[in-house]
Amino acid sequence: MADEIKYEYKTVQTVRGTDGLVISRMQKDGWEFVEQSQRTLRSTLTFRRPKKPIPWPLVGAGATVLAIIAVVIATAAALSDGGEQKDEAAKPSAAVSEEPSATPTSTPPAAERAAVEVITPENNSEFAALLKADTCDAANADFATKYAGRTISFDGSIVHMTPHGDYKTRYDFLLGPGDKGPNTTVGPAFKYEDVNVAELSLTGKDVPAAIGVGDKFRFVAEVGDFNAVQCLFHLDPVSTETR
Repeated sequence: MADEIKYEYKTVQTVRGTDGLVISRMQKDGWEFVEQSQRTLRSTLTFRRPKKPIPWPLVGAGATVLAIIAVVIATAAALSDGGEQKDEAAKPSAAVSEEPSATPTSTPPAAERAAVEVITPENNSEFAALLKADTCDAANADFATKYAGRTISFDGSIVHMTPHGDYKTRYDFLLGPGDKGPNTTVGPAFKYEDVNVAELSLTGKDVPAAIGVGDKFRFVAEVGDFNAVQCLFHLDPVSTETR
């Protein structure tokens, strides 16, 4: 139907207890809450909002411009072909050799594209401000909602490290920006939950045989959710470079 409304959809993962806060923030941005899929600790919220229609006058104008361009190209091709045939008839046949010209490559290498996709304090002002914000600041929830699933990279240190449950080789890590380890007082309380040392993917020079509180690294991680009750910003480790 011509008047049928078309929607764009978005899903957001939250920690149980923060659903209302996330729904409220999304609704302020024009999103309509659709449904909720709830698990033991996390929930998946689905939102939608109407897509902005393209004005018909612009569509018609665009089609007209394309039609004119097609006619011009076809006419130019016909004239060029006719001129080439006349020139070939007037010239004696001769063997012509031309060296192929080098074609510059405009597509950046895959490594450069991947580097651009990683969020750092240097290329993202919101992340730079977040690293200086309070542990429970609303900026944590805003950033987690906006950049969920994206990859971030920052210089930080291990604030706290404890075994996860009854495990002896799996841990919960509390990370902070900067080099102060357990004395960190500024920035989010980043948490790696239920991971072993191998999952940290240690890289760089002088990779240590063991790690502990106060150790400094360049953390690369995937953005998870923010627990507003505990003021914990969950991350999933990607790589951990010594520095």
